[in-house]
Amino acid sequence: MKLIELGLDHGLAGPASELAALELSPARVTAVDRSRYLVRNGEGEVPAELTGKLLHLAESSVDLPCVGDWVGVRYRDAGTQASIHSVLPRRSFLRRKAAGRDVEFQMIAANIDAAFIVQSCHFDFNIPRLERYLVMARDGHIEPVVLLTKTDLIHPEALERLIGQIRRVAVDAQVVCVSNVTGEGVDQVRALMAPGKTYCLLGSSGVGKTTLINRLLGDGDLETREVSHTGEGRHTTTRRHLILLANGALLIDMPGMRELGLLGAGVGIEETFADLAALAGQCRFPDCTHDSEPGCAVRAAVERNEISEKHLRNYLKLRKESAFHDLSLTERRNKDKAFGRFIHTYKKHKGGPDQD
Repeated sequence: MKLIELGLDHGLAGPASELAALELSPARVTAVDRSRYLVRNGEGEVPAELTGKLLHLAESSVDLPCVGDWVGVRYRDAGTQASIHSVLPRRSFLRRKAAGRDVEFQMIAANIDAAFIVQSCHFDFNIPRLERYLVMARDGHIEPVVLLTKTDLIHPEALERLIGQIRRVAVDAQVVCVSNVTGEGVDQVRALMAPGKTYCLLGSSGVGKTTLINRLLGDGDLETREVSHTGEGRHTTTRRHLILLANGALLIDMPGMRELGLLGAGVGIEETFADLAALAGQCRFPDCTHDSEPGCAVRAAVERNEISEKHLRNYLKLRKESAFHDLSLTERRNKDKAFGRFIHTYKKHKGGPDQD
């Protein structure tokens, strides 16, 4: 197998070719499970571990490999093990605010061409959550495609209403209706996946991601579980991993994400809510908050029922959330830098070995 078949495009070919001077080889990260890695090259897939130097030089977890990354490795033990020495530049990425109170980025996957955002039309359908996924994808320079699953569970008229709701918030994203029971839409999804390109599935647990992958694989290799008494699927995927499909496309499967906190997502928010951003340029005041200011073009559009109040509220909520986390991250890093300067000054003035 050639590296181009694993997704090494022209943009990454240059950095990959420079690894030879360092006696390293390019490989792609196909799985991450805590501190354990799997990497793949044209010959096959082997376990890998990070070098101490890479861990030492990493300023945060963002600098460490994630699924989909291209890395520089050195093989050992007759090619059955590998050490990861460097991470090549990412051309696209999925990231979020780290779960919990820690204000830091968490890398989810990298070098993705398109993200299939999966929502069930039964219990999981949620427009604000869909908008969050759209922001994540666009912020990382990834094309979003919306997959509406379990269409066999509702009437055609209800399905059309759901599609209409999606169209109002994801105007330029393709929407594909899928039924894992009847197989409707699966061929359409497969047709969107080109050889050598990388895709991922984003969505909550139980929306049918693993079942869809098994249909795309055609051999049912991935484990699924029976649906619950409510009709929802049960969580199956426990780690992120990259799968090579029969048609040559690459697909990253990943667990459902409970927390989708935004950090540094200003570009993604403005692109996802482009309709509101365009209207905001017509407001009387450049710093309009779209609340109660006179001459607010956004509020006027809401009153004319051209955009929904819910759409505006979610826009304002996500923008405020991202700005708050951005400020918190900046303050934390400034404190870290100040502490580092203090330690440097202390050591400089103390000088010499410690005295008893």
